[in-house]
Amino acid sequence: MEKYIPPYDITDKMLAITSEITEILGRIGNVGKLQPVPRLRRVNRLRSVQATLAIESNTLSLKQVTDVIDGKRVLGPEEDIIAVKNAFAAYKLFPVLDPFSVADLKRAQGVMMRGLTADAGEFRLSDVGVFDEKGTVIHVAPSHTMVNGLTERLFDWVKNSQTHMLIRSSVFHYEFEFIHPFSDGNGRTGRLWQSVLLASWKPVFEWIPIESMIKEDQAEYYRSIRVSTENGNSNAFITFMLVAIKNSVESLEKDLKGHLENLSAGVESLMAVIETYPLSARELMQKLGLKSRASFRIHYLTPALEAGLIAMTDPQNPTSPTQRYYKV
Repeated sequence: MEKYIPPYDITDKMLAITSEITEILGRIGNVGKLQPVPRLRRVNRLRSVQATLAIESNTLSLKQVTDVIDGKRVLGPEEDIIAVKNAFAAYKLFPVLDPFSVADLKRAQGVMMRGLTADAGEFRLSDVGVFDEKGTVIHVAPSHTMVNGLTERLFDWVKNSQTHMLIRSSVFHYEFEFIHPFSDGNGRTGRLWQSVLLASWKPVFEWIPIESMIKEDQAEYYRSIRVSTENGNSNAFITFMLVAIKNSVESLEKDLKGHLENLSAGVESLMAVIETYPLSARELMQKLGLKSRASFRIHYLTPALEAGLIAMTDPQNPTSPTQRYYKV
């Protein structure tokens, strides 16, 4: 297979933003990891799904997206509801996706577009154009006869390149959109795959809703694609994506700090003694040296449950005498 090196230049601005992102990620590691904050993880996942679909003109709000995933009845276009369920399922594949596998890319796109396109999970067999949010053609994609070869070369490059993953994943994102390998769903799949690549470098990126920042500056997102295509390199797009990633990790740092600051001393004490296997309220009180069940519930148990840090073995019967609690 012919070696391919996408056209781009690493600028001083790119390096400066890359350094800033790395510093922020370091600070996040110092204030606490995202793994013990399941509620924040879930909210960010839902934000990713809502934003990436909104970029594609999906009409559902964040609340409606949340309701769809929670199994509640939502009034809205059936196609939009299907797209939400599909995207959530695709994002749940994160832990098992190989970022350097074309087969896994097809698998993820197949889940993303299931029931929405007849050829979900397969490369396109016809020629297509790329449109911006106004429906204007900003790029005519390469012939469908070239898709397999171009995609294989791109994956070979992203796997073997020594370029920093922040820049490398952005180059991949642009090149993927340039190739436009699927008949539909390329935008949402490309955004997902950049996060998959980033998570292979820093796992926390599985829970960082970069898509939300892209949605906030959607016009610039499409402009950077158009400018990159006109210039024959992905520099403009790389810079845009690095800024979006920087804004996203800054937002995460703020959210995580706020979450940790809101934890009471009682919750912190409880999290220090609770286990991943179930324990009764009495056993937890003994570990904490507490005698007042009321105080335990008010200052320890209830706030930890509401924060999503612990769970019940029988959530349908919260006052059950056989109720047990465990660390999520």
